[in-house]
Amino acid sequence: MNTILEIKSLKKSFGEKQVVNGLSFKVREGEILGFLGPNGAGKSTTISMITTILDKDSGHVLFEGREVSEDDNNFKKSLGFVPQDIALFNDLTAYENIKFFGSLYGLKGEILKVRVKEILELVELYDRKNDYPDSFSGGMKRRLNIACSIVHKPKILIMDEPTVGIDPQSRNNILEVTKSLKEEGTTVIYTSHYMEEVESICSRIIVIDNGSIIESGDKEEIKAKYKEKGLNNLEEIFLYLTGKELRD
Repeated sequence: MNTILEIKSLKKSFGEKQVVNGLSFKVREGEILGFLGPNGAGKSTTISMITTILDKDSGHVLFEGREVSEDDNNFKKSLGFVPQDIALFNDLTAYENIKFFGSLYGLKGEILKVRVKEILELVELYDRKNDYPDSFSGGMKRRLNIACSIVHKPKILIMDEPTVGIDPQSRNNILEVTKSLKEEGTTVIYTSHYMEEVESICSRIIVIDNGSIIESGDKEEIKAKYKEKGLNNLEEIFLYLTGKELRD
């Protein structure tokens, strides 16, 4: 499997605090990679540097073998990002929100219309296409947020805690959408504090703490490795590695 994204020796400090400490890993084309860690581990900072939202102190981010820069439009057009905080326009309908984000990526005319309809159906919001986000539940807003992030068919999608505080129906839809994107060839980096989600959709995981990788590899191989220590699931393994609860 080809490498689509490579992180090399990434570092970031805020004042005297080293938040990301020489992080290096590869993301394989077409996989769903679970990027895990307790609160404050450096996950969101790493994601912000990958997406060029935040400047790195040192290190390299390579997309398809090429260095990513802040003004790298090719990378940005290939990237979808679902942030922890919902980013929608409340004065636009669901349809208009997705259409707006699609237009930012160069989609227009009939192609844009068809794509918006496809995405609304995928996230099960087509019947609410003419409604405004402030009338939506938290789960529906998150599904719309995801729709805006994938309307341009990104090669790589970063999902930062996409299911926090939502209803079971929306969580199930988001997981099914994520799996369907993988089947279509999209590469996904998925962060979550819900190990049942990681168990359901991720084939490989990376665990970080204090800005460094403390475990990584194929999910089933990691589970087999720690089963010898009497640990029976990913949540127990996570606690063993970090000494911290998943949700504190």
